[in-house]
Amino acid sequence: MARLRLVAACACLGSVLALLGCASTSPSQDVEIGGERFDLGDLEPKRANVVMAALSQIGTPYVYGGETPHQALDCSGLTLVAHQAVGMRIPRVSTEQQAAARPLRGRPKPGDLVFFQTGPSQYHVGLMVDQHRFVHASTSKRRVRLANLDNPYWRERYRGAGSYL
Repeated sequence: MARLRLVAACACLGSVLALLGCASTSPSQDVEIGGERFDLGDLEPKRANVVMAALSQIGTPYVYGGETPHQALDCSGLTLVAHQAVGMRIPRVSTEQQAAARPLRGRPKPGDLVFFQTGPSQYHVGLMVDQHRFVHASTSKRRVRLANLDNPYWRERYRGAGSYL
């Protein structure tokens, strides 16, 4: 199953690269990755491309300190790679990403970062892909995956949202 997801993520990479090469071209309305559907049609191209770059990493193994696409990512490595895909530079670690991002009020939009405190001195970051779901490098599942911001676990640990877009 993990290998199938990795193959699907790699297949999406070609689509991501094609989108990134045409920043003025709007992506197709619906995108399907690993059996999940995402409607990116209403997003501005740069925001849609950041989301696609993050989604293309689903299934990538979690490795602390990892920032190698499709091979090894941690949570802030994932958000770093997604922004690098559109030519943006953001800080490397989650606490610095939160400090440097433009703080947001209200519900974060696709492409925005969501920040969590998961332990006394442990912090986590994910990237919103629609109104409810975010993609993140999960330590418990040992891979990049989707989660729901409304899940009680994440709601209790939520520290805010920020954006570079």
